Amino acid sequence: MSVNGKPFPSLINVTAEELVVGLESNLFTSVDLVKAYFTRIREVNATLRAVTELNPDALSIAAELDAERANGTSRGPLHGIPLLIKNNIATFDKMTNTAGSFALYGATVPRDATVAAKLRAAGVIILGKSNLSQWANYRSTNTSNGWSAYGGQVTGAYYPNQDPSGSSSGSGVAASIGLCLAALGTETSGSILSPGEVNNLVGIKPTVGLTSRALVVPISERQDTVGPMARTVKDAAYILQAIAGKDPYDNYTSAIPNNGTIPDYVVACNFSGLMGKRIGIPRNVITTQPGDDPVLAAFEAAIKVIKRAGAVIVDNTDITADALDEYLNGNASNIVLGADFVSDLPGEFLSKLTSNPNKVYNLEDVRKFTQTFPPEDYPDRDTGVWDEALALGFNNTDPRFWAAYQTNLATGGIGGILGAITNNSLDALILPTDFAYGLPALVGTPGITVPMGFYPPTANVSLSPPRMDLVNTGPNVPFGITFLGPKWSEASLISFAYAFEQRTMTRNQVQPYLIPRTDLSDVIGAPTNFSYSATFKT
Repeated sequence: MSVNGKPFPSLINVTAEELVVGLESNLFTSVDLVKAYFTRIREVNATLRAVTELNPDALSIAAELDAERANGTSRGPLHGIPLLIKNNIATFDKMTNTAGSFALYGATVPRDATVAAKLRAAGVIILGKSNLSQWANYRSTNTSNGWSAYGGQVTGAYYPNQDPSGSSSGSGVAASIGLCLAALGTETSGSILSPGEVNNLVGIKPTVGLTSRALVVPISERQDTVGPMARTVKDAAYILQAIAGKDPYDNYTSAIPNNGTIPDYVVACNFSGLMGKRIGIPRNVITTQPGDDPVLAAFEAAIKVIKRAGAVIVDNTDITADALDEYLNGNASNIVLGADFVSDLPGEFLSKLTSNPNKVYNLEDVRKFTQTFPPEDYPDRDTGVWDEALALGFNNTDPRFWAAYQTNLATGGIGGILGAITNNSLDALILPTDFAYGLPALVGTPGITVPMGFYPPTANVSLSPPRMDLVNTGPNVPFGITFLGPKWSEASLISFAYAFEQRTMTRNQVQPYLIPRTDLSDVIGAPTNFSYSATFKT
């Protein structure tokens, strides 16, 4: 359908810039966008469980932003564009802030999480909250990616019952099939990069401290970060631009260089971004499993693309043997996460609540609630991760914690990716995404995943342990390549990722098995009383 010869964009592929053109030319409004996205969510959410609730104020916010645009006011390149945010990012509105747990149901916060406030200031419509692996995948030793008591089981859209990875599972699935333009995720170790790759997305894991974590349900202050999940590098860059920056509520953001000045990430989207850059491959980090052949073949093809784009490939820039042994077999990372969580959950979130109806004030309280409230599915899904954290007997103020943290820094740093970059005078490292996120997690460095390929239509189905109830790999399941760099190198990584993306356009090669039917053209002129209930039944 078209109006005055101008076609409506397809919401599964549309970019931020295309939406802005449509809004500026009065082809459609932000209210129309919200209606279309709400309808698309309703069509597929019973199957995919990607969204936990819709923002009941989204339509009125959209109308206000439409009025601003009509008066000649624009808050920026995301003005009037709907995004979803992960349901561990708190908002000061009518939506819940649960991290997927009924322990936090009904709890309220004094203000928006800083990243949510920044989105609103940029003119973004927060469409709703996306489902996630409960507590950002930091509760159970025997649960599944994408499951939460509050939201149910997320599944991916590229194969029936596909493992969506986690913990930003709903954000990945929703962005992949156009339930929003893009979404915010959070990462402690892999929770943006991994669901980014298996949902055929670009995901940016920022340097810890580039984006505020204030009023985001924490795991570890040393590893947690908030970033965008989008269908294109440029859309991810626009969103990162909006949420990055100093925040007095998160002292890690005070380390942003250049007095807190943020580079222009959109300008960094340069087709020639790889020209003359030294790109390393730490081969000994790629510990393959049976069935990885399609990923490895696609990675070798990607290396050739990067080389043809003008980069210098420096192969076998391996991490040290000691770092590899600690990375694969050590326990320091578990100690750091456990001790940080014991401190940070109450210190950075529970103590900030303005109401706390379930009276959970620390991890012991949350564990007790979880083990006694039947919808939390205990003991079928255990609390083993929390049990281990509490069994440490200390928090992140203890010298034993500091020793483990120093081991992390050595493993990911001088012995790991930072040493590989420095010792070989590299601009970045590349790895298949499935092997890329563990080491940068230890040292808080950034990464960006870009679609690289898909398992072939004839691929055998493998199931995800430990529950073996989701499809891990199978026909048409996507996978990605990740560019890794030192702290604060996001602009460079974006330029490399964009140059690769524009030469491959891998995302468009395979379509999801489940795609919403409704598009923008179907909602133009819908009744003004168009509305939906705010929450979904699980």
